[in-house]
Amino acid sequence: MSADHPEQDHAPGTMGGYMIGFGLSAILTVIPFWLVMSGALGSAQATGIAIMAFAVVQIVVHMIFFLHMNTRSEGGWTFMALIFTLVLVVITLSGSMWVMYHLNHNMMPAMTHDMSQMP
Repeated sequence: MSADHPEQDHAPGTMGGYMIGFGLSAILTVIPFWLVMSGALGSAQATGIAIMAFAVVQIVVHMIFFLHMNTRSEGGWTFMALIFTLVLVVITLSGSMWVMYHLNHNMMPAMTHDMSQMP
């Protein structure tokens, strides 16, 4: 422990930091699960958007608390990796939603969602 970098109880890389990261990860998993199981938002589209938002926040939490990425380490290269990861996540999530919407809309227009007619 040097005078330049005093050890903090809740800094990433300490036991307190890991516990905060674990707690945030658990909360960011339980809330989307509850949203889906309870139907609290009332709309499948709103629920999907909320789940994607929680997923992005959880990725950032993992990168900060478990991968120890910040703007100061390694001359800012880890921050550049964070920005690159966020760009890839946005492209992947928005592309996935676009593909799923168009597959549902264009490939199965005559199908109903009534499961009672299934054999």
